[in-house]
Amino acid sequence: MANGLSADRTVTVVGGGFGGLSAAVYLARAGADVTLLEQHDRVGGHAGVLERDDFRFDTGPSWYLMPDVFERFFSHFDHDPGDYYELERLDPQYRVHWKDGDSVTIRPDRRQVGEVFESYEDGAEAALDRYLAAAERNYQLAMDRVVYEGRERLVDYVDTDLLPLAPRLRLFGNMDDYVSRYVDHPKLRQLLEYTLVFLGGSPHNTPALYSIMSHVDLDLNVFYPTGGIAGVADALATLCREQGVTIETDVTVEHIDGSAGEFTLSTDAGERATDLVVSNANPAYTERELLDPAARDHDPGYWDGQTYAPSAFMLYLGVEGDLDSLAHHTLVLPTDWDAHFESIFETTRWPDDPAYYLSVTSKTDDTVAPDGHHAVVVLVPIAPGLDDGPDVRARFREKVLDDLAAHAGVDLRDRIVVEESACVSEFAERYSDPDGTALGLAHTLFQTGPLRPGHRAGLDGLYYTGAYTTPGIGMPMCLISGEHTAGAVLEDYPGLVAGPAVLPGH
Repeated sequence: MANGLSADRTVTVVGGGFGGLSAAVYLARAGADVTLLEQHDRVGGHAGVLERDDFRFDTGPSWYLMPDVFERFFSHFDHDPGDYYELERLDPQYRVHWKDGDSVTIRPDRRQVGEVFESYEDGAEAALDRYLAAAERNYQLAMDRVVYEGRERLVDYVDTDLLPLAPRLRLFGNMDDYVSRYVDHPKLRQLLEYTLVFLGGSPHNTPALYSIMSHVDLDLNVFYPTGGIAGVADALATLCREQGVTIETDVTVEHIDGSAGEFTLSTDAGERATDLVVSNANPAYTERELLDPAARDHDPGYWDGQTYAPSAFMLYLGVEGDLDSLAHHTLVLPTDWDAHFESIFETTRWPDDPAYYLSVTSKTDDTVAPDGHHAVVVLVPIAPGLDDGPDVRARFREKVLDDLAAHAGVDLRDRIVVEESACVSEFAERYSDPDGTALGLAHTLFQTGPLRPGHRAGLDGLYYTGAYTTPGIGMPMCLISGEHTAGAVLEDYPGLVAGPAVLPGH
């Protein structure tokens, strides 16, 4: 076998998040013998599911955005998402309650959104049209010429294909400055900036390039997949198995030894030999916990100096009765949210006046809660690394429930019949995320594009995939990350497969 690989041509993927599932299925389709090892009892990574007393909660991601990326992914395997799950376009997409008593409902209707903007500021509807037109152009350029191309090294940006992006250098300023060129009203700026939470950043540390998320939100719209987000993870697992991937759950990898052609994985179920390894575990954990010191790319302290996305204080609540003031997705925001972002990225403390989000999937899917009840997830972004002992969690729970009653028109306090929670400790313990971040590396200017970790480790035969790598955070980006990781493997080891090492769609 070429490059010293065994005749079995084996690749082992460590971790079954979206990036790991994607890398596995692309490699299997190309002809590799792929085994995926997942330490938990089901795949999906952070996209888990919690079931209690006939309630069902998505424990991680809850917004299905960028449907075009999912369609592209499944098309590479001669499928479309509808072969595995149905999508419902949400109407309303979401509701916003501000803490001064004001609220708006955003529907999948550009005219309606424009009227909302105009009601706050003269000329804002036309400004929104200009903003979204620019966001759409930038989205197409960024996706077609950067994200899908997989440019993970600075040298990859020395390319005439990128010349149309040159006039857009202002997009490397921060989001708040960029948005203020279009609208002045602070609430309108919040409506155009709230999606930064999905990227783990703030309006002041995230490049304006991510204004493309407004196109994703207001033009491509928001959907709900049958079975929730965990149902999408199940679909990816089904596709993997159809392509020949062996998925083993409840197997924890404890150490990675060797190099290309002669790796040994030590697991709690014994040792495994494999030619190549793709780690969907985050690079910080992989280096510090799974590799010998000589095999690491960085000193352990390197990872302490990175900027991590927020952690989260989460409540999973089974609630009795109606929730008329809440939509499937609801945001509750202070009129000035800078102090909350400062508590995450600067002062590292629990927020005094939190901005937060609620998901009520039972508004759309009546299978996730018993009759007369709703399944509610509350998510408050908080600083990673906070002390989240039981006393501080109990106090913050009361703060959030009081805040909901005061500002979102719904008092849950005497109606909760099922309750679970998660916070910094759970993200650190369950997923080995540094400082208990809930998302990964934040999309700051110096952690974007080629400045994020790439897919090739320094150790020959070891690769990375997932939210910590390029192109970044979010389910769609993790699907693309898996594609790029598989491409790197096949480029480096063309002898890995019996036929031409070509990915579907390439």
